[in-house]
Amino acid sequence: MSKSRSLEDRFWEKVGPHDDPNACWLWLAGTVKSTDKLRYGQFWVDGGYVYAHRLSYEMYHHVSIPKGMTIDHVKARGCTSTLCVNPHHLEVVTQKVNVLRGDTLAAKEVKATHCPQGHPYNEENTGVSGGKRHCRICQRECSLKRYYAKKEQ
Repeated sequence: MSKSRSLEDRFWEKVGPHDDPNACWLWLAGTVKSTDKLRYGQFWVDGGYVYAHRLSYEMYHHVSIPKGMTIDHVKARGCTSTLCVNPHHLEVVTQKVNVLRGDTLAAKEVKATHCPQGHPYNEENTGVSGGKRHCRICQRECSLKRYYAKKEQ
């Protein structure tokens, strides 16, 4: 009778070169598309698929990822790919932290210190409407333009 291969053996045979702890260790097997641009490795375990990067983190750290938490591929640690399963590149974070660390529109807006016209986003000049920041100076200028445009009609 043949001996079954361990979960770890099955997993690591599907990973590209993984001897450099600073490099991305790329998943070479099946993937799943999560958005138009992002692909993640998937691995069959106990009758279902799991994300390869999540399993890598759990195997390396000998922990379960807490419910509601996500795994971030940390750019500051050199990670350049969602197909990376290098546990040194991965960190458990909330979904909000993960999104804000990325290159999404939401992340860029949160990181902005000035409005598109160059006015500062500070306590006096920043309003919030519908969960989105706006520049009070620009809003005032826009309101005045509308007011005077109506008066001229």
